[in-house]
Parts: sequence; C-alpha cells; structure tokens
Amino acid sequence: MAKKKKQSSNQLEIQNAAKTLFANIRFMSVDDPIKSIVITSSVPNEGKSTVSVNLAQAIATSGKQVLLVEADMRRRSLYAMLNVHSSAGLYAVLTDAAPLNVAVTGTTTPNLYFLDTEPNIPNPADLISSKRFGRLVRTLEERYDYVIFDMPPVGTFVDAAILSTLVDATVMVVRPNQTKRAELVEAYEQLQKANANVIGVCATFVEGSGSEYYYAYYTNSGERVKAEGSASAPSVATPPSPGHGGRSGSFAASPRSQAPYGGASQRGARR
Repeated sequence: MAKKKKQSSNQLEIQNAAKTLFANIRFMSVDDPIKSIVITSSVPNEGKSTVSVNLAQAIATSGKQVLLVEADMRRRSLYAMLNVHSSAGLYAVLTDAAPLNVAVTGTTTPNLYFLDTEPNIPNPADLISSKRFGRLVRTLEERYDYVIFDMPPVGTFVDAAILSTLVDATVMVVRPNQTKRAELVEAYEQLQKANANVIGVCATFVEGSGSEYYYAYYTNSGERVKAEGSASAPSVATPPSPGHGGRSGSFAASPRSQAPYGGASQRGARR
C-alpha cells in the first residue's frame, strides 16, 4: 500500500511540474502566443521524450488541442509510450502517400493527438529542410492550438537545429549532474547559430522533496541554491547565454525516479 501511495504521489508531482512548464511557456508571450515547440537535448538519455509526452498531456488537460509529433526519425519511441499504433506516419504525409487526417491518431487523453513517423527514413535532415516540411508545420499550427515536436539530441544530429528555424520556440532538456557543461554549451551555441528561439531549459531527474516539488537556481559553477519563498509560485529567471556569468535558469523539480520537469526560463517568443 505504501508503495502505491508513493507512486501516486510521484505521478502527481510530475503532472504538477508539467503544468508549471506549460504555464511558463504561455506566460512568455501573451500577445503573440507560442504555438509550435521543439523539445530537444544536448545528448541522449536526458528524458526529452518523457518531457514531450507529459507536456502534451498537460496542455490537453487544460482544454487545448495539442498534436505531438514524433520527429526523432532515427530513434522513435513515442508510439510505445503512448501505446498508439498508426496506419501511416510523417513520411507518408510528406510524400502524399496518406492524408494528414489519416496519419494523425487520437490517444487515451482527450484533446491529445499523435503523428508518428516511419522507421528507417533516409536523410531526415534533408527532409526537415524541405519546403514541403515547412508547409506542413504551418498547416499543423493552423489546425491545433499547440504542436510539439520531439527531436533527437542537437549535439548528435542537426535535425533539431533545422526545425528550430520553423517553429516558435525551442526547449532544451538537461539532466543535471550527468550532462557535461561543454556538451550543453556546444548544443546551445549550435541552436543559436541557427537563430533558434531557445526559451529555456527543463531539468530532469532532479531530486524531489517529499510530496512537494520545489524550485532551485543553479549558479555558474553548478551549485544549487534553493529559491526563497513558497514552492507553489514558480520563479522564472531570464538566463544569460551558457558560458557567460550568472544563473543558468530556474527549474521546477519532482522525484528523481520519475524524470521530473523544469519550468522554462523566459526569453520571449520568436513571432
């Protein structure tokens, strides 16, 4: 019984942290809302796909229609996480082998829709760079309140940097105490060279504190400093570019075992 109670508490913390992340994204540009978002990381195994799914679920439960797109064409995983099997995918839509309304499928979460991708797609970067892909992004933005693209790590493949130029915002997922600073800085600089609108950093696998999640700042040296005041009111910082002085951002944390999520740090919207 105690184990079930702990699992339930962990899941509630995850949901709360995902809702906080969504709230921070919404607050960044009230007059010109962010609609399309790339979720990426600097290296593999930082929890970006889990962040994508839980952020999409948080958006859907708020009453908004959201489309989650599997854009990691080299290592797709969302279909298994959502337990959804599609008859067609992203490549079929782009090549006119299947219409968009056939490829997009519903999920067990109301308002949450999923567009999968086929395995073994040749030259994903070239596909994302195509004019047809750009037109598809615009179409999805028109049909849904939010579109989330789960991308491969930007430090491994250029896909996320390319797609970041087509969407409103990019969120980087980071796993503290595992991701090397040099890897994070290099990935961020690659996004900056592409003129990506990196709105913030989402920390995963951050140690929780009981049944309540808390907020913390990370200094330039990597030292964590707890924020003052109540944890119920998120504190959103405007971070400098990695590699420069000052704080690197503010994070919302929940239990380590359940891949927690961080609040995006405000930088403003592209459009």
